[in-house]
Amino acid sequence: MFKVRLFVLALAGLSAVVASQSKAATFQEDFSTDPAGRGWKVFGDTNLFHWNPTNQNLEVTWDSSQPNSYFYRPLGTIFPSNDDFSLEFDLQLTNAEAGGYGFELAVGFLRFQDATNANFLRGAGAVTNLLEFNYFPPDEQGDPPSLDVTTVDTNGLLQFSYDNLPLFTGSTNTYHIALTHPAGAAAVSAEISWGGQPYTSLPNFYSETGFSDFRLDTIAISSYSGAGQDPSFTGSILAQGVVDNFVITTPPAPVGNLTGAFSNAAWQVQFASRSNWLYTLERTADFQTWMAVSPVVAGNGTNLFLFDTNAVSDKAFYRVRANRP
Repeated sequence: MFKVRLFVLALAGLSAVVASQSKAATFQEDFSTDPAGRGWKVFGDTNLFHWNPTNQNLEVTWDSSQPNSYFYRPLGTIFPSNDDFSLEFDLQLTNAEAGGYGFELAVGFLRFQDATNANFLRGAGAVTNLLEFNYFPPDEQGDPPSLDVTTVDTNGLLQFSYDNLPLFTGSTNTYHIALTHPAGAAAVSAEISWGGQPYTSLPNFYSETGFSDFRLDTIAISSYSGAGQDPSFTGSILAQGVVDNFVITTPPAPVGNLTGAFSNAAWQVQFASRSNWLYTLERTADFQTWMAVSPVVAGNGTNLFLFDTNAVSDKAFYRVRANRP
């Protein structure tokens, strides 16, 4: 089960609280002010990420000799394969060098619990729940550069779109990457522009047999460790650059238009549900211990009702928990 953030309904006496609308949301980040104030954090090597207040962008080093490191922000919801979502950002590289059989830099979505596990090794292909833009610079074996959009499902199966083109370095070479995931689509739509002109749409596609679903809950700029690679095919990357102007469109929240009231001595909540989510009404008196007071009910894409038929006589606080199967 994959759970999303809590949508809390507080009750005091006979009061009712209305929660958020269930609509797709757009999140933007231009790094004009300190991103830490908007929920951005660092996991791993903090020296790889630096907010530049003068240039109002994020300076990044991708270094495969360091442990897995992320400049990340939780999304507050979960992206599965049957949802629409998108990502846009600008990328400018100062330098990008790949050693051995090469390695990648990455910007995109991941499941944070998976990505921070010690066994999550991009170099060994031991990863799950990932959707990201990658760039592989030309390597020492003579392999060409590659621009990729890589997706990994919950079972570690892989699919990717790609084109064997380089990203040129230098201050005049800014690329805009736009990724769109249509609900249920086999491939991510990608449009990469350079200097305002189309550069590539990644026309080539590969998918492992049996590729299924994924769960994503975090946007991240990812510097992966090269650990775990086959000793006969090791590769590395050292790249520096700046990332800027994120635009992220998320699916609608799983709970919308939430209201609550007593009905025949039972506390009742009503809300707009979404298909492919499971809902439970929970109650607490102290915000320390929560208990389920309704059965688990599958969302149906319309209004849903949950009841506490054994409501307490004193005040209580309620929340609706939304889970992905």
